[in-house]
Amino acid sequence: MRLGRDRRRGESELNLVPLIDVILVLIIFFVITTTFTSRSALQVQLPEASLSDDSAQAEALVLQIGADGRIFVGDQEVLRNDVESLKAAINAVAGDDHERPVTLRADGRTPHQAVVTAMDALGQLGFARLSIATEQEAAE
Repeated sequence: MRLGRDRRRGESELNLVPLIDVILVLIIFFVITTTFTSRSALQVQLPEASLSDDSAQAEALVLQIGADGRIFVGDQEVLRNDVESLKAAINAVAGDDHERPVTLRADGRTPHQAVVTAMDALGQLGFARLSIATEQEAAE
């Protein structure tokens, strides 16, 4: 006669360790195979030029000016478009490295005054290596 019932027979157990292993492998696979691109905070339509120079673009400080005159230093937007605010934003991003090359990415429809203001602020801070980003002309 059995006095104690076998309770294990009625209870089922779910082993989650293999499931966790598969999920971790999938996560690692997707992280490794993901393509990372540099996304800018502002979409600009660059003016066209016949010759482009891509030297020293990796470490360059990037100033972006939109068609509406909004200015971004790196990924930070400059709230006011006067020279002093722009100089403060450039100093915050670049620090004391005034030998660093600067790439000015201005939309082709940008008001000329916004570009001149940016160039004036860079000149007052002592930046001498300035490049203006353009797109290569489409071949006809």
